[in-house]
Amino acid sequence: MKYTFGISSKRLLLLILAVVIALTSSFAQDSVATKPPAPPKNKWNFLAEVYLMFPNMSGKSGLGTLPEVDVDANPGDIFDKLQIAAMLYFEASNDRWAFSSDLIYMSLKQDLKTGPIIQSGEASAKQFAWELAGMRRLLPMVDAGIGLRLNSMKMGLDFVQNNVGGGTTNRSRSVTETWVDPFIVARLKSDPANKFIYQLRADIGGFGVGSSFAWQIQAYAGYRFSKLFQITGGYRVLGMDYEKGRGEDRFLYDMDIFGAVVRFGFNF
Repeated sequence: MKYTFGISSKRLLLLILAVVIALTSSFAQDSVATKPPAPPKNKWNFLAEVYLMFPNMSGKSGLGTLPEVDVDANPGDIFDKLQIAAMLYFEASNDRWAFSSDLIYMSLKQDLKTGPIIQSGEASAKQFAWELAGMRRLLPMVDAGIGLRLNSMKMGLDFVQNNVGGGTTNRSRSVTETWVDPFIVARLKSDPANKFIYQLRADIGGFGVGSSFAWQIQAYAGYRFSKLFQITGGYRVLGMDYEKGRGEDRFLYDMDIFGAVVRFGFNF
């Protein structure tokens, strides 16, 4: 699988996160006297967040016997082709447990990278992902658990192929594929009573049940303005390597999606 992030980029991301956590922790300690009282033990708290991601996409896709095509899109390309998007996160938690739901739906089109095989063309995708996770508090700021991520993808390819010996052929195909990736998740997060908040969350999964391998890293920091409202920003990286079938039934989705995220949260 071709990963867009090199080792140096990952180290830079982790360094930035470490600095953010150190700063926010320092600010939080300075504001202990002004932070709201901690919630009673075993009391359930709820968080709903709508969020916007500025995604990059890099990888390969393939349908049936059509040649594999490379996808390389930046946020400008994606938003220019974006038809609709909806993203919603919900979490219920107390001092021991946390249960979360993360919904993503996107419909977009993207021009294909041209080369010796592809003269021109377009790829379309309608992607629905629903993630459910349950986590147990292991340490004051550390949770770990398991989850499932449902992925449903409708992909279409429509392109002009260069023929050996000259000439071109118009080719197209559309396929819908649905699969489930189990995963193991862990996260480090600040005390919810703090004004300055941060979170680092990572998961790995697939294990051949759905994707051959799937992984994700999310890092956020922000400010809780009141008991009700908070804003956080950060970065999210999601990789999936899924392939199924042969011949005309083959479906390949080997993709990295990564980019900045802004989240608007409501606590109740």
